[in-house]
Amino acid sequence: MGLTTYLIFLTLGIWLANKFLQAIRSPLRSVPGHFLARFTRLWYFKEVWTGTFPWTNIDLHQKHGPVVRIAPNEYSIDDPEAMKILYGHGTAFIKGPWYSASGVPHQANIFSDSNPKSHAVERRKFASLYSMSTLVTMEQAVDHCVDFLVDRLKEFSRSGATFDLQWWLQCFAFDTIGEISVSKRFGFLDAGNDALNIIDGLDNFLLYSARVGVFPETHPVIFKIVNMLGANGFQQVAKFATEQVQSYKKNVEGETFLGKALRIHQEQPQKLSETDILSICMMNVFAGSDTSSISLTSIMWCLLKNQHALAKAVIKEALRIHPATGLPLSRVVPKGGATISGHFFPEGTVVGVNTWVAHYNKQVFGQDAHEFRPERWLVSKEAQQSLDRYWLPFGHGSRTCIGKNIALMEISKVIPHLVRHFDLSLVDPNQEPTTHNVWFVKQQNIRVTAKVRDTTNL
Repeated sequence: MGLTTYLIFLTLGIWLANKFLQAIRSPLRSVPGHFLARFTRLWYFKEVWTGTFPWTNIDLHQKHGPVVRIAPNEYSIDDPEAMKILYGHGTAFIKGPWYSASGVPHQANIFSDSNPKSHAVERRKFASLYSMSTLVTMEQAVDHCVDFLVDRLKEFSRSGATFDLQWWLQCFAFDTIGEISVSKRFGFLDAGNDALNIIDGLDNFLLYSARVGVFPETHPVIFKIVNMLGANGFQQVAKFATEQVQSYKKNVEGETFLGKALRIHQEQPQKLSETDILSICMMNVFAGSDTSSISLTSIMWCLLKNQHALAKAVIKEALRIHPATGLPLSRVVPKGGATISGHFFPEGTVVGVNTWVAHYNKQVFGQDAHEFRPERWLVSKEAQQSLDRYWLPFGHGSRTCIGKNIALMEISKVIPHLVRHFDLSLVDPNQEPTTHNVWFVKQQNIRVTAKVRDTTNL
């Protein structure tokens, strides 16, 4: 055996011995989970890579209880009592290192910033633009996109062709973002495809951030390599956003996000900079497109499978059955440690609640938590509050998704139109949609037919 080989094996042996000692000495060594998760993040990486983690995570909790290990220093929590501790306003728990891979290295954005103070400052800059009262002034832009979507579905009705409902709802979501941001559709509903490669770029960015986030220390190097290879989804979307902003500034029109932002910039440049304006456009593409399309698709899928369910609470139940995000909302335990679900977690431990795990908690939502049953929400005010505290389709606390109201406005507009104007039917009622989790859990391949309703007497 040569010296080099000997040194390699020696180094590997020392590393393995160190991992083993850390595992058996850990005060959390009794916490259950996959065996490999005690020693390496590779098990979690594999789960994220394959896109199956939400269901693995649910199974782990149903087997082992409210606290399970997913990596040597990372734990998944399934406990409603933990929500205020981890995500409540003023909490000392900061975002976990996973988020750092969601952007340019060493340049925190409103999503990746782990510092509560700087995040609060940034969020305050934009908060008023994302309020429902502001969005209502852009209602006409959403209506234009709804009308265009209805026209496209009428074409399918006339031709008798089948189509992927998820795809067209994603096209609608992107074009709506274009209308309310820069007063023009991005052209997805017109073309029926991703002619600008923006959906592809966003998907690549999500793949990158979800996987590299498991090993965030590699992000600066891998980001640079991916950028050199011209395969950087983040830069692709950033370039697109920059082009849209520059184009809009040459011809400002309509009540839009950027129109309002530019007026603030002109009146108070210290309050909203040019960089902030670009951030608004990027936030809308990142936060407002996939979140909306996944939510819309979930609602329509549940209605197609349960066509009798047109009463109240359908939307709430559909967003419970298929929330947009599928990885834990990770947080770092602050100085002094914390007790969560009967376990003491030392300072620096990473913990988090996965929305899918929360929404399938049988103690909260009942033994039929896996079933679509809107009636579970039609209960007393006190009982509904108990459900609400573990209903997290848009996150929780100060880090609630900034695009939440965009999604809610789109839902309130497009769902009634589709139900009113069309009889939609699944091509194969027995075929479940394919899903893949890359932070967002996107549905695919929901083939449907459309038949225009006679609305004369409605």
